[in-house]
Amino acid sequence: MAQLVSPGILVKEKDLTNVVTALATNIGAVGIQALKGPVETIVTIGSEDELVQIFGKPTTSTFEFFYTAANFLAYSNTLKVVRFNTTGLKNATGGTTTQTAVVNLLIKSTEHYEDGDGATGPFIDGNSDAYGMWATRTAGSWGNNIMVAQCPNADAYQQLGNGVRQTTGTYAAGVGAIVVGSSADYSVDDIIYLQQDDGQHYTITSIVGTTLNFIRYPAESGIGLTQAVDGSSTAVLVDRFWKYYEEFDGPPGTSTFCTDHGASNDEMHIIIIDELGGITGTKGTFLEKYQQVSKAGDAKTDSGDNNYYLEVLFRSSEYIYWMDHNPNANTNWGDAATNGVNYELTSSGDWINSQLGDTTIASGSAGADGSTPTDANKITAYNKFADRETVDVSLIAAGPASTTHAKNLITLVNKRKDCMVFISPERSDVVNVATSYNQLKNVKNFVLGLGSTSYAVFDSGYKKVYDRYSDIFRWTPLNGDIAGLCALTDYVADPWWSPGGLSRGQIRNSIQLAFNPSQTERDALYSNRINPVCSFPGEGTMLWGDKTGLSQNSAFNRINVRRLFIAIEKAIENASKVVLFEFNDQFTRQNFVSIVEPFLDDVKARRGITDFLVVCDSTNNTAQVIDTNEFRADIYIKPTRSINFITLTFVATRTGVEFSEVVSA
Repeated sequence: MAQLVSPGILVKEKDLTNVVTALATNIGAVGIQALKGPVETIVTIGSEDELVQIFGKPTTSTFEFFYTAANFLAYSNTLKVVRFNTTGLKNATGGTTTQTAVVNLLIKSTEHYEDGDGATGPFIDGNSDAYGMWATRTAGSWGNNIMVAQCPNADAYQQLGNGVRQTTGTYAAGVGAIVVGSSADYSVDDIIYLQQDDGQHYTITSIVGTTLNFIRYPAESGIGLTQAVDGSSTAVLVDRFWKYYEEFDGPPGTSTFCTDHGASNDEMHIIIIDELGGITGTKGTFLEKYQQVSKAGDAKTDSGDNNYYLEVLFRSSEYIYWMDHNPNANTNWGDAATNGVNYELTSSGDWINSQLGDTTIASGSAGADGSTPTDANKITAYNKFADRETVDVSLIAAGPASTTHAKNLITLVNKRKDCMVFISPERSDVVNVATSYNQLKNVKNFVLGLGSTSYAVFDSGYKKVYDRYSDIFRWTPLNGDIAGLCALTDYVADPWWSPGGLSRGQIRNSIQLAFNPSQTERDALYSNRINPVCSFPGEGTMLWGDKTGLSQNSAFNRINVRRLFIAIEKAIENASKVVLFEFNDQFTRQNFVSIVEPFLDDVKARRGITDFLVVCDSTNNTAQVIDTNEFRADIYIKPTRSINFITLTFVATRTGVEFSEVVSA
């Protein structure tokens, strides 16, 4: 115990201001199959645009998963997404012809790239040419569109005419080939200049011996020489330029950092291109450019940022990972401060254009989207949400479901007990089914096989949406919408309000329902714990029920009651941590009550409960409880109930009858 040993003043503080604060109850979660994006990694998404940016547009293979997520985001702005890992899913890779790219390489996420796995170690450390030079940032066939071009030094950028870079003889206008002294310095797609008066440049299309075949640069300007070239008396010098030289301010040279450390020629240029047009829709679109990045591992920019090229790519690129150095261009320097001039690069090296995933290049391995996700793939992804202590989610959307998948998710939420799962019947139960009688039977049979729980919500089917990315209509499951309505209810009211009905139950972006149940069919659905989704003329499409999947006649068979208890249980549980390791005495117990009661008073004032009682005293904290290091509090709640049934009785009376006589009767 701190105390004074001489006259003075000792100041102490004790904090008794702890309160119960409401926690978020509108956080969605979903697993998806996608074109791209991190695999088996939780990513928080705030909008449909962000969903497209990270995981790609919907396709015929992915649209049900995509629109489950997008439908939820139509009501809320917080959704945690995990991409499935399916058989055959892999990254595209590429490098030089001396490197052997791994055929089935899967890098799940940035963390996986940094940490690696037991077989490989960290990918960021490189691995003796085993992976080629580059891999796409995420797995999928989308990466097969990408070209990475590297210009490692000034000679690779441009070489002006000299003894071997010249042409002799006479070539008439329109000719599409010349002979040079040596073709060793030239590559297909390089740009050449023949000192013509009009300044016309040309792109090399092929090289045969010492003959360069070409077209005009840019290609739209035609083919063949624009003017005759006469090298019969004096050889015409030929200047060569890297294909992408115009995209940079000038050739790579020596950075200030390496100049200061006695090294030179450390800079290089890197450009990433949508070579096939599958990413942007236009072939040859430039995606990213990195100018004057360094080969030196310790290089810094003038502003002090890391300028080592693989670190720059890791930090900045949306499209590729660095996997290994270019073995032909001496791009691995070590530290310039240590090695200095010993790592100076003076030769021309190799300027490399690496098409990722192009199987016509020996060093490339095509990316692949993987197979249709199995139930095992799905639950592996959804299990990323299983730990309630580390992952905060409230509303889990099942996406397109099977019985096994639905049961797996019910097991997950029953274990967590702080969130709910939303499940639609299988697509084949309602889409393209001839009669509503069979649709009703299919939906009932699907739900009857799932068991009873208050942590699940079942709906009646699928809706048709317009897919603006493909300009077609698609059927998508409703569970993303129902979860979204619960999130929306939190915004406009509180979690203990019902998400159904005209006020809060409007389904957005619905063109048509696959199954639009009648009153008789709604009765059958509701008695089997299934919430009908209905379209009413002039009123739109809406959730027309608020039952949970609990079969018992209990307050917890309503969504608003289950979500009420989740909300107050999570909040009070979180606040109770302040009691841990304190003494179980009257002071601690009274302090706990003083924390909880104001919170419940507030919930009561906001119409969540009609009354409550908190018991935390010697009656439930007996000597036995205290001696076993326990602390007990009993909290009694009277939840409010939503109106599900309305009876309106209209009574006609004779003219001379007093209403008091009729009412009393």
